[in-house]
Amino acid sequence: STISKNSLKTSLLQLECHFTWTLLKQHVDLETLEDTIADHIKFFVEYNIIDYNMLSYVCHLKNSNEEALRNLKKAEEAIQKHHPGEITRRSLVTWGNYAWVYYHMQRYEEAQTYVSKVENSCKKLSSTAHGKIQLPEIYAEQGWASLRFGSNYFERAKNCFENALKSEPDNPDFNAGYAIAMYRLEGLAERYGEEMRPCLEALKRAVELNPKDTTVMALLALKLQQLKRDNEGERYIEEALQKTPDLPVLLRYAANFYRRRGEVDKAVEILKKALALTPKSAVLHHQLGLCYRFKVFQLKKTRYTPQEELENLIQLAIFHFKTVVDKKPLFFSAHSDLANTYALGKRYEKAEEIFQEMLQRNNLPCGDKQEIYFNYGNFQHFHMKSDSKAIKYYIEGLKIEKNSYGRKKCSEAVETLLKQKIESGLGDATNIATLGLVHNLNGKKQEAIECYEKAIALDPNNEEYQNALAELQLSI
Repeated sequence: STISKNSLKTSLLQLECHFTWTLLKQHVDLETLEDTIADHIKFFVEYNIIDYNMLSYVCHLKNSNEEALRNLKKAEEAIQKHHPGEITRRSLVTWGNYAWVYYHMQRYEEAQTYVSKVENSCKKLSSTAHGKIQLPEIYAEQGWASLRFGSNYFERAKNCFENALKSEPDNPDFNAGYAIAMYRLEGLAERYGEEMRPCLEALKRAVELNPKDTTVMALLALKLQQLKRDNEGERYIEEALQKTPDLPVLLRYAANFYRRRGEVDKAVEILKKALALTPKSAVLHHQLGLCYRFKVFQLKKTRYTPQEELENLIQLAIFHFKTVVDKKPLFFSAHSDLANTYALGKRYEKAEEIFQEMLQRNNLPCGDKQEIYFNYGNFQHFHMKSDSKAIKYYIEGLKIEKNSYGRKKCSEAVETLLKQKIESGLGDATNIATLGLVHNLNGKKQEAIECYEKAIALDPNNEEYQNALAELQLSI
């Protein structure tokens, strides 16, 4: 009857599980996520419960509820195996997911059974709980799920692990999750020009609490490398590789470490090994593409560039980037990487096509949009030899006010280009006025005024310059 269905829905919304954590499918590529979790299940037995719960939710999002139930059954088996003494406590998320899957299958009786199971268990586990219970491992599980759903959820992941740590400050698992969330947030802050929240201490603490966790050890190494403490970082990478030589996620981070160091051949070897272990991983393809493209740049610097070898490397890079773009349409920077690599191979129509598709996307964050303008400006400048278009697109990036890595790059590129033109004697009024516009967009009013005054001296009747100057003088 409808009444019971409505009251059932009310109880369902009280549950703590993937279905109530608002993890939205538009933020992920479900296929890729499914592959990632499947790989994780194979290599991290201790996380199987969390992974099967997560996988059941992903299956539901892909409209295969039968498959979702099969994964929840596997989660139950893992609970019995790993936590035979705390089955009730460890099953709350799994039972909540069961209730939701049955509800979506319109099997309301079974859904109600699981709701009651959770409610009764919570009453037993806590005298105060009214069907809700704040267990640290449930916070942590929400934290891991949030990390899996990508950058929109990193802040929430950090908060979840912080909540879990309140009751168990020395729990190695919660500390690892917290450190990873901090590392990811710091990476985002760098790209989008936000304030940095140092993650070094969190990574160090996580490694101290669990020296077996080579994933966190590798992130600590990458962080040290970023801080120009390369040798210290390498010691961690080497130790991690001795402990878990066949762990794909570690291999990926190690390869990243060596690539950034310029040891690209070593990185390629490591990535090929990882790809053999997890052939579906889009991230590994992306890293390989970056390595081959790096080798293209190295070759181009040599005195007599061997054409055939160059072609071959460009083809390899294109192959890997294309694989990523096909597998993971939302992996935004891979599209730029592919377009740039087509340009290196002089396949300009192909590059243009990808850039146009990206320029027409509306739903990108500002920082990403600015990076596209930067990359497209570079394409126009270096490959199409059209400086006027390059300047136009760099300025489009500047017009978006959000501070970010992409905006900084646009700003540097357009200033350099305009100053070169002006200094080489092509200092016509247009270039000088455009530099004025750039200064204005960057908030340097005084420099902007000087540029417009110079431009007007060269082109006294230009109303556009006069208006811009008048507006600036008023705004100061």
